[in-house]
Amino acid sequence: MITYMIDFIVVAILVIGLTATIGILTNGIGEAIGTKNKKKFVNKSASIQTNWKMVGGNGIYKKKTY
Repeated sequence: MITYMIDFIVVAILVIGLTATIGILTNGIGEAIGTKNKKKFVNKSASIQTNWKMVGGNGIYKKKTY
């Protein structure tokens, strides 16, 4: 039973490690070959919201985007 648990833990670590590594690699590749219009939607949203009234306190919780 002990050997089964050791095998299970080793396989779990390998699966989680490989998944994390593949995720990091694919994210890096996606950012490297991305288009020049990465912030197109963020910029459009910011331009639409330029004259909006600020609500929700003093702005200490406002999320900064790019």
